[in-house]
Amino acid sequence: MKEAQQLQQQLEQIEALAKQHMSREAIERYAKVKAVHTEKAVQSVMIVAGLANEGKLSSKLTDEQYKTLLRQLTPEKKQFTMRRK
Repeated sequence: MKEAQQLQQQLEQIEALAKQHMSREAIERYAKVKAVHTEKAVQSVMIVAGLANEGKLSSKLTDEQYKTLLRQLTPEKKQFTMRRK
């Protein structure tokens, strides 16, 4: 149980760091993604926090940039078509 609390606390710290480097619109999108796809949201916020720690974010991450990041986290779906003869 303590491990879960520690993980939650670490995630909150990472979120706080990432949100400092995100625009208001990007933060709103993050909240929506977190409600539906928690794992993808956590991945994305960890990437943003990592970029911020490395000093690779010169300005706040815009909503468009955040959408691009989310698209990169989503693997392409392969389509299969079946034809009947």
